[in-house]
Amino acid sequence: MSASLLAQGTFAMGYQHNWWQILTSAFMRNALIGGTLVALAAGLIGYFVIVRNTAFAAHALAHIGLPGATGAALLGLPVGLGLLAFCVGGAVGIGALGSRAPDREVATGTVLALATGFGLFFNSLATKNSSTLTNVLFGNLLAITHEQLLTFAALLALLAVAVVFVFRPLLFASVNAQVAEAKGVPVRALSVLFMVLLGIAVTMAVLAVGTLLLFALVVTPAATAIMITARPILAMAISTGISVASVWSGLAVSAIFNMPPSFVIVTIACGCWLVVWAVDRVRNSPIH
Repeated sequence: MSASLLAQGTFAMGYQHNWWQILTSAFMRNALIGGTLVALAAGLIGYFVIVRNTAFAAHALAHIGLPGATGAALLGLPVGLGLLAFCVGGAVGIGALGSRAPDREVATGTVLALATGFGLFFNSLATKNSSTLTNVLFGNLLAITHEQLLTFAALLALLAVAVVFVFRPLLFASVNAQVAEAKGVPVRALSVLFMVLLGIAVTMAVLAVGTLLLFALVVTPAATAIMITARPILAMAISTGISVASVWSGLAVSAIFNMPPSFVIVTIACGCWLVVWAVDRVRNSPIH
């Protein structure tokens, strides 16, 4: 290998002098808009994920969507359509089978096992879906199309309207399900509805940062916000702000230093959580 090739390989992730042209390009503009829409969706639903202790369900739904993506690729359908179908279908199953926390864990594991079986089956039928699997596992924010932006906008609007409509009963059922049920709140129906909304948010997040990095947008910002404040509305606003800031700064850093956007976004979101967690530990230590 020549010295020039070695230098190119060594500094493949170095500073890019044309970073402004990259940031203002059409594909980066789509990534910025798409990432913002995903961050807003994650901020809306993430608070309830933490309060309802459904972080495992959120992680499982991302994996449940994987066979949907591979199955859609086999049939020549849009990957996002298959991902959404399996995420929402799995969400309905989990919500219907496990309205209470102990039952939900069992239901989540069962649906995840079934989806994994389908994933193995679909994978055995094709040998050319490695790019699809890679995009679903790690995300491909820079490849978001105009059609996907329209889909994201429609899903976000649906999510926002639903959250606003059921905010009070959903919060009541999330904080104290037994008392809410005694007061006549439809806890099981709300559980199914919440899981469907979570499935929509997970679908959007997976297309942005991937299955393996899902927590960085859906769970981590919300967990950070709850350490800052116990007020639901304010926590949702802070969570959304962290998600949006992570996406914007992550895309900027990736353009300047030629780094994978998902990696940078995840690092920034997790860094915010770590800082707040450290400050919270110091503030609540016995010495203080």
